[in-house]
Amino acid sequence: MPADLSTLDKAFNPDVVVVFGDKKASGFMWLNSMKNFKGKLYSVQLDPNEISEIEKMGVPNFTSLADIPESVDYAVCAVPRKVAPFVVADCVKHKVGAVTLFTAGFAETGTDEGRQAQDQILNMAQEGGLTLIGPNCMGLHNPEKGVCFFPGQPTYGGGMVGFASQSGSHGNSFSVAAPDNGLPISKMVSFGNGIILENADYLDYFSRDEQTKVIAMYVEGLRDGRRFFELLRQVTKKKPVVIWKGGQTEDGKRATASHTASLAESMNVWEAVAQQTGCALVNSLEEAIDTVKALVYLPPFTGEGCGLTGGAGGQSVSITDSFVKAGMKVPRLSQDSYNKLADFFSLVGASFSNPIDMGSNRAEIDTILNILIEDPVIEVVVMQMALTTMGRSRSAVDTQMEALMRLKERTKKPIVAVPVSPTPLEQASELKDLNVKLIEAGIPYYPTYERAARALKNAVDCHRARAEMI
Repeated sequence: MPADLSTLDKAFNPDVVVVFGDKKASGFMWLNSMKNFKGKLYSVQLDPNEISEIEKMGVPNFTSLADIPESVDYAVCAVPRKVAPFVVADCVKHKVGAVTLFTAGFAETGTDEGRQAQDQILNMAQEGGLTLIGPNCMGLHNPEKGVCFFPGQPTYGGGMVGFASQSGSHGNSFSVAAPDNGLPISKMVSFGNGIILENADYLDYFSRDEQTKVIAMYVEGLRDGRRFFELLRQVTKKKPVVIWKGGQTEDGKRATASHTASLAESMNVWEAVAQQTGCALVNSLEEAIDTVKALVYLPPFTGEGCGLTGGAGGQSVSITDSFVKAGMKVPRLSQDSYNKLADFFSLVGASFSNPIDMGSNRAEIDTILNILIEDPVIEVVVMQMALTTMGRSRSAVDTQMEALMRLKERTKKPIVAVPVSPTPLEQASELKDLNVKLIEAGIPYYPTYERAARALKNAVDCHRARAEMI
């Protein structure tokens, strides 16, 4: 890795962390965030009242960075803006590996004072060779090492998804939502204004990180668009990249300027970038999670033909409309498939055109799924699993679940589940249990037709573009 990225890698995997300026008024947010850190944690705080509280937490406190008895791999600076330059200078002097500057009030304020303060920090970091993350950000998250930037962030081992975000709140939301969707995080960064390391640097880092299999990014603006574009074109040949672009509207662009001092590019530019690089362009946290899930759990596929089943009459119509509107296809099956279905399928209260409304043909579910998956016009099979208040619904869902698991053992084609309920809050625990079973079986699930359809369309577009580039 280049020098800056090697230092960043050490910061993601630190042995020693120090927090500057944490205090009781903020609930000692940073020290509490690092409760599960698998290394040595220190505090630097001058206020005697704060020090006593910090020591009660069992965290060694020093009044000077110079007094810490070992070299520091990663530091979090949570001091006011006027104090930040002194902390940065001290970190340069004592060769701290990398520093997250949580402190805000810089160029994002749009004031001369804020811009001058940011320029001062930038010059100090550049001259001192300091790997600075931020300012105006939350910093690093490595669940395996217990490096966290918000209390309660989950920690675990074996992550696969890297996430770079210019927003701390989006970063925290992604850190909670991703593992809950069967997508454990390898590493994450919230980098705010990004005056030293920016989007291209984190893309470069995640492309080199062996643990990271899929990269997701929340991007507000680029400092070096040409570099990012060229790098993205290379990275997508090795790993899928999902980009959630913030500032898509004129008002949204204004918001990015006041959030991270970013200048948002035209969405026409980003759509062209997606087509030319093979990245997936998404519009929300949900769509980012959904698309990453499709890229992680489904084998690469480049066809749009969907075999839909599991829904009743009206549901079959609705799911078809949703998938076609998203750009997927619900084609008529081949004549051979229709001949096979006609041999046994009861059409009383049912149909098998595609979508297939199984009606009373539940005992033949394996045969129906086999016909769908073996049909050359079908690229992916989508099964609705309806949780209702009807007495037989639970056993019907169990039957569908078992059939999907058997099907997955017999085919390499993508299989997707859409568990739905008219009362999702009332049946939340049942939906969660079903989702856990599906993920354990390696079958991605989506809570609505529309989300499933968008995720599949994003995935197929991504795979097509990458196939053309490789």
